[in-house]
Amino acid sequence: MRTLLAILVAASLHAQLPGTKPLEPQADFSATMVAGIDKMALRLMEQSKADRKPTREKLKEALGIVDERLPLTALEFVGDTASPALLMETEQCRVFRVRWPVFDGVHGEGIYVQPKGKPHARVIYLPDADDTPEKLVDEWLLTTGCEVVIPALVSRDSEFSTNDKFGVKTNVSHREWVYRQSYELGRHIIGYEVQKALSIVDWFKAQPEQVPLLIAGIGEGGMQALHAAAIDERIDSVYSMGYFAPREGVWQEPIERNVFGLLRDFGDAEIASLIAPRPLVLQHLFYPKRVVSMEASKGARAIAAPGRLTEPPVAAFEAEIARAKSLASTSCILAATQETNDERIIRHLLPQASADAALKLLKITGATITLKPDATRQKRLVRELEAFTQRLLVTTEMERKVQFWDKLPLKSLPEFEAHTVKERERFWNEVIGRLPDPNLPMNAKSRFVRETDKVAIYEVTLDVWDDVFAWGWLCLPKDLKEGEKRPVVVCQHGLEGIPEDTITTDETNRAFGAYKAFALRLAEQGFVTFAPHNPYRGMHAFRTLQRKLNPLGLTLYSVINGQHQRILEWLKAQPFTQPDKIAFYGLSYGGKSAMRTPAVLKDYCLSICSGDFNEWVRKCVSSDMPMNYTHTHEYEIWEWNMGRTFNYAEMAALIAPRPFMVERGHNDGVGIDEWVNYEFAKVRRLYNKLLIGDRTTIEHFDGPHTIHGVGTYEFLKQTLGWK
Repeated sequence: MRTLLAILVAASLHAQLPGTKPLEPQADFSATMVAGIDKMALRLMEQSKADRKPTREKLKEALGIVDERLPLTALEFVGDTASPALLMETEQCRVFRVRWPVFDGVHGEGIYVQPKGKPHARVIYLPDADDTPEKLVDEWLLTTGCEVVIPALVSRDSEFSTNDKFGVKTNVSHREWVYRQSYELGRHIIGYEVQKALSIVDWFKAQPEQVPLLIAGIGEGGMQALHAAAIDERIDSVYSMGYFAPREGVWQEPIERNVFGLLRDFGDAEIASLIAPRPLVLQHLFYPKRVVSMEASKGARAIAAPGRLTEPPVAAFEAEIARAKSLASTSCILAATQETNDERIIRHLLPQASADAALKLLKITGATITLKPDATRQKRLVRELEAFTQRLLVTTEMERKVQFWDKLPLKSLPEFEAHTVKERERFWNEVIGRLPDPNLPMNAKSRFVRETDKVAIYEVTLDVWDDVFAWGWLCLPKDLKEGEKRPVVVCQHGLEGIPEDTITTDETNRAFGAYKAFALRLAEQGFVTFAPHNPYRGMHAFRTLQRKLNPLGLTLYSVINGQHQRILEWLKAQPFTQPDKIAFYGLSYGGKSAMRTPAVLKDYCLSICSGDFNEWVRKCVSSDMPMNYTHTHEYEIWEWNMGRTFNYAEMAALIAPRPFMVERGHNDGVGIDEWVNYEFAKVRRLYNKLLIGDRTTIEHFDGPHTIHGVGTYEFLKQTLGWK
């Protein structure tokens, strides 16, 4: 029997593996991969317009409108001796500061304009996030005879984007601050604020005398007005300024506008179609202009996600209007320009009698109205939503218990496996986001990279989809006999890593400190190893991929899992591998992969999560954990609605009954032992209940964020049957 060394000598004449084409080296396969995924994402975004099927329920789900509003019987007038609730009074109206309950501990706040006579219409008027309600109070508003509530929005300032408990100050806007904490829990800053507006709709519609109800908004308020009216048919007409545009560029906007799955069913035209046939005015005016700063003041963390707000070209605005008119009644939509007069807008929005009355009362003299903003309001808005979201950590854990754990059949392993098939599909389709299976010919290419005395190393690429390929380094033990098949360990690098990082033995190389050459060391022990590249490399380049994929209902792991499908397909077909013994072992972001990839790809026979296993939802959301992602620069990290569906224990349950292991350094700053052990206890209990307790374990070692390679190596040998 020839050893692999003899085979390699022959193969090296062609510098490639048998059955593969020659691979031309590239300066940066990683950057090429990220660029290809980017191209695919943009293509899918444009293609999404053809298949949208908008419904109100889908929009509510996308915006996280899941919490029941509190009943609203009256507005609360807010003030004291120093700052009375009554701000001003004219012959026609009174103006008050008010607030109202929305959820437990969460209030809407703003300005209330109360006409002294019977109102001709009721109006909810939403400012842009950079404006205060007081700024919108002008002579025009006071003389229409309408009853008006102007809710305050969470602003784009960053004064309260802080965690005083840990002395953390950041440069993220208040809107991003709330977004970061709520997204993982299936809630959204947009949904919270729509709910505040809909609470006023509840109150207006409870009044004994009904008159037309109009919702209007500018900028961010224009967005909320559109969403609220699309969801709630009790709103009679809509006036949106400074927002309407093609939404395929949402990935370039501030991250708090990132809505998971939005573009599958909605652009602004589709949202407008849900408002039809009610009157809708869309005005190309007052678009906020802002570029998110990447800098921070002294003592603050510069962690804000990049984004910008600009005014869309008139042609783009008109094109989206045309799409809206093709989907809805053309007569219901008025596209307003700067020249469109107020009378025409009012007559489009209100029935004739209401419009006549409002226009008759208008008496503009040019007087200036200046109301002092409430200096303490913004802090309350931010802190109330923050406290509400933190409380959800408890309720979402109970949701997972009821929806997942309580439904698991634990007395029969076959019944358990049959049950988790559907859960696995739910996780892949609804949480991770699933792309079609790889659809290109594999087109495997390889090249000989280098060798040690025990191992030969090859670089391999495999085609997946148009513009997307898989790439990795293969380590083959030289004592492998011709015709012999060995177990395979897929060794996954972490954030900003490349395959070579898992192989280098240069102790001065930073990568060695983390990976300890584990792909090479396992190959030296006789395993075939493959170190794939996962495309979480390139700072904003790869994080922007998440921004482009999320509106399509996809994530970075939608792509990664497709790449691993192709990798598994190739590895299983190789003459030197045991196709039923392909294991996964990942560190850090590779440990994140160890939870999300084997959970859906059953061809991985086991999984080892190193330097990542955690009470993941808590780490993403909790203000009580100093390593919380709310305080870091990883703005791509949150996964929509994960908290209500799958934490790490639930993902491990999808890996079961296959062997599963956690490698945990006591000094690893990605988490704390108490929370890691809390989450792993659920995994241990599950495996014990299924009478397979010997298939799972956790190894603690006194070390940092690194491959320890002791208990894990033994675990691989035992579970893969390799000595």
